[in-house]
Amino acid sequence: MADNKDVAGTKIVRSIFARRGIDTSRADLRVMHGVAYIRGTVTAIRGSGVTDVKAECEIIARVLRQKPEIRDVVLDCTFRS
Repeated sequence: MADNKDVAGTKIVRSIFARRGIDTSRADLRVMHGVAYIRGTVTAIRGSGVTDVKAECEIIARVLRQKPEIRDVVLDCTFRS
């Protein structure tokens, strides 16, 4: 059974990526034991104005590390602009 903090952390991760204009439909976003894992392919949402997806994901990782539900972030993904 999933930990409630991990479920809440996963929802936070998904919402922050969506707010920042990153498409994660081909990626797996998951929080396990307080560590956020982003695997797969991430791209910019059309019309969002994001030009450098990798830099945007690094900013998101810094923001996520400040959340109490998330201890660390692992970016194991392919960045498509």
